Amino acid sequence: MAGGIFSPLESCSELEKANCHPLVCLLCHEPYQHPCLLDCYHNFCASCLRGRASDGRLRCPLCGHPSVVRGGTGLPPVDRLLQFLVDSSADSEEDVQCANCDRCCTKAELDTMYFCNTCGQPLCAPCREETHRARMFTRHEIVSLSKRTKDIHKKCPLHEEPYIMFSTEKKSMLCINCFRDMQGESRAHCIDIETAYMQGCQRLDQAVMAVKELQTSTREAIVLLKAMIEEVRNSASEEEAAINSLFSRMQEQLSERKKTLLKAVQSQHEEKEKAFKEQLAHLASLLPTLQVHLVTCSAFLSSANKAEFLDLGYQLMERLQRIVKLPHRLRPAQTSKINSEYRAEFARCLEPLLMLSPRRSVVGSAGGIGPGITGTSMLPGGQCSKTLIVPSCPPTSDKMSTGPMVKKPTMHRYISTKVLLAEGRETPFAEHCRNYENTYRMLQMEIQGLKDQVQELHRDLTKHHSLIKSEIMSEILQKSLQMDVQIAAHYSAVEMMRSVFEEVWEETYQRVANEQEIYEAQLHDLLQLRQENSCLSTITKQIAPYVRSIAKVKERLEPR
Repeated sequence: MAGGIFSPLESCSELEKANCHPLVCLLCHEPYQHPCLLDCYHNFCASCLRGRASDGRLRCPLCGHPSVVRGGTGLPPVDRLLQFLVDSSADSEEDVQCANCDRCCTKAELDTMYFCNTCGQPLCAPCREETHRARMFTRHEIVSLSKRTKDIHKKCPLHEEPYIMFSTEKKSMLCINCFRDMQGESRAHCIDIETAYMQGCQRLDQAVMAVKELQTSTREAIVLLKAMIEEVRNSASEEEAAINSLFSRMQEQLSERKKTLLKAVQSQHEEKEKAFKEQLAHLASLLPTLQVHLVTCSAFLSSANKAEFLDLGYQLMERLQRIVKLPHRLRPAQTSKINSEYRAEFARCLEPLLMLSPRRSVVGSAGGIGPGITGTSMLPGGQCSKTLIVPSCPPTSDKMSTGPMVKKPTMHRYISTKVLLAEGRETPFAEHCRNYENTYRMLQMEIQGLKDQVQELHRDLTKHHSLIKSEIMSEILQKSLQMDVQIAAHYSAVEMMRSVFEEVWEETYQRVANEQEIYEAQLHDLLQLRQENSCLSTITKQIAPYVRSIAKVKERLEPR
């Protein structure tokens, strides 16, 4: 099995299904052979880890945490504690024979077997009562078979002397020679074996209690995370369905509004085109008349004498003046731009859909997954703190539950308010925001105090199993009801300001709309002046030949 490739366990469900016996490897599913301890405190057989190290690092097959390996073997150190448990388990499975009566005991009878650490021999229960009750065996150390002392734990390997002391400084057992060789200040940290054993048991009990608390918290966190994963899945499904539904409704509204706008554009196009064609037909009929009269005037000047000029010239001048005074529509009565205000129309048709009241979030801003429980808040170092909140109750007024809600989170609202106040403009809304922040901060601090009290009571009730006085719960409930009244009153006060601010917002909207209209009119006027200048240039180019012709006629008439 050395150098074998094993697939890592990829989920908690696989870990639960796997064989979690403490003496069985999670990779090969066999009893540990030379178990190695990684930096993440996961154990695996040495043969299962061989060949997995790369650049002095070995990644845990279970959690992926990298461990530093030293030496040429490419393996982490052997777990002596787990090896001891494996060896003890193997010894307990061996057949045991009483050293006095040669009686073999089955596995079911091992709990009734004893072991004499002084003699170094196992004893059955009858032999212990019959043979080792004599006075000569009173100093023999007789324990149960499972707690027998092995040879390696009886004598010092350096001096071959039995252990008699324990150094709390070096955490090692000492024989008499080891104790003599120690320096004076180190001897102060030495105690006898029995005292060291009792102190070690007490410390181990404390460590076990801490691990049990961590185990309980871990199980609660696993249940919480599983529930949150399910809630996230449900929330994602609901959000996708809501997005698809809203998108479909938006498409329908946009499609209907698109048809209406296209009809309006077509109507404007036909109306403007008809008006321009009528004006064009009038001007087209006027141009030949003007040209004929100009030619007539030129010919009359070139052919008429003084008497004829005086007889018919004034009649010609009156006719020309009447032609000039006729109402000619030389300028376009309207612009050529078709404006359907499609952006505003599209925004107006989408406004009822986009201003809907927000749906109740499945996972709240605090990551709540159900009544009374919120998500774990991550602390530095990856620790989690569980929080208990009061279950949500019906609002005290229908106004608070049905009023328009803004989808901006509290932090976004706080930052936006800070930016607004930093601008320094003294407006009614800025003053309202300043007062609101002070009141909201006070209410938030009181609510947080109630949360801390309930969290402390929840911890006492679940972890320490302490009795809680009913007066305390009544006091907290009374404070919560008072806070609910204060919040409702503050909400009503803020809601009453809506009409005032809506008037200000309406005035602001009208002012912006007027400014936009003036700006568009300015651009239109400039374009109209440019068109008039272009028409003037065109007319000047058209009458230039007639002016030159009249000038030539005038030159010929001057000698007369």
